Amino acid sequence: MKPSREIAGLIEIMAALRTPGTGCPWDLEQDFASVAPYTVEEAYEVADAIARGDKLDLKDELGDLLLQVAFHARMAEEEGSFAFPDVVEAITTKLIRRHPHVFGDARDLSPAEVKVLWHRIKVEEKAAKAAAREAAGLPPQTEERGVLAGVPHTLPALTRAWKLQARASTVGFDWNDARLVLDKIREETAEIDEALAGGDKAAIHEEIGDLLFVVANLARHADADPEGCLAAANTKFERRFKAIEDALETEGRTAKDASLDEMEALWQAVKKREKAAG
Repeated sequence: MKPSREIAGLIEIMAALRTPGTGCPWDLEQDFASVAPYTVEEAYEVADAIARGDKLDLKDELGDLLLQVAFHARMAEEEGSFAFPDVVEAITTKLIRRHPHVFGDARDLSPAEVKVLWHRIKVEEKAAKAAAREAAGLPPQTEERGVLAGVPHTLPALTRAWKLQARASTVGFDWNDARLVLDKIREETAEIDEALAGGDKAAIHEEIGDLLFVVANLARHADADPEGCLAAANTKFERRFKAIEDALETEGRTAKDASLDEMEALWQAVKKREKAAG
């Protein structure tokens, strides 16, 4: 089997990997649930390559993500549910249906009109999907109700907190000033202090969760992505800690050899240099 620039080559390779007797033992023992974490991980690695501006790495990571789609489609084909062409047909059909202002007769729409049209199409899709499930003898999907319905549980926790709070704000359940959120953060830190004093591990975990939830809300009020904010903070921490290690290395030492006071002094020196550099 040879490398290919065509999607058919990937589908063929995936089928070979999943062929009993001659395929890969690891690939053969996987199922949808076991592959799902890898799918999420690959999506994050795509986002990481984009954030780093590394187009060569992005090419590779997009390939890894595409493999995940092929993997799930192959497993579905094996059980007779659907195959890769069905996945492609489903998304192309959806894109054409949802963009009649591009592919149909609904031309020259304003952004507001596109939004209204998009909502109407999604309502129609939902009804069509319910009818298709009924025709196939499948039970209706359990439908969550309420303002917070439909926010995926598999989202990163900070992102999900942001989305839940954004949903609640649509019915007026929200602060109208970011500074009021800061007051709530101070309240939560006081409750953490109290929980730490009491030594109740469950209470400590709950209060830390409450604090993170409110911090996500502060990010929303500041029109900032909490995941992006935390990712930037992680990068900054890595950069500064590496600078500490580099400084110690010039003295023939490692971080294990240095005291906390020494490392703190080096940390402050790094911060000062960064601030001076702008």
